[in-house]
Amino acid sequence: MNRIIPAFFIALGVVLGGSFTGSLGGLFINQSTIKLMSDIAEDLKLYAIISAIGGTFTNLRLLEGVFQGELILIAQQFLILLSAYSGAQLGYWIITIFCGGK
Repeated sequence: MNRIIPAFFIALGVVLGGSFTGSLGGLFINQSTIKLMSDIAEDLKLYAIISAIGGTFTNLRLLEGVFQGELILIAQQFLILLSAYSGAQLGYWIITIFCGGK
């Protein structure tokens, strides 16, 4: 449980913070900051999940637990991944609502 909840908020923060900060670049290139914010939020979802789970190679090594009979580690990693996905999706929905929907 000590990695599941932080993964949610890390992914949420990456999407929200990256979208808000990245949209400021629209001021310099004469593009709509609202549209740019929505596009960035959609692009950042995958990166938010990866950063929330802490990289991929360490977590892929835990898949070796299947061959050793440690299925609880696989279930825990799945919950962390689901939590990170939920946080990234919530961040995307917040940005989409903020930008007026699609």
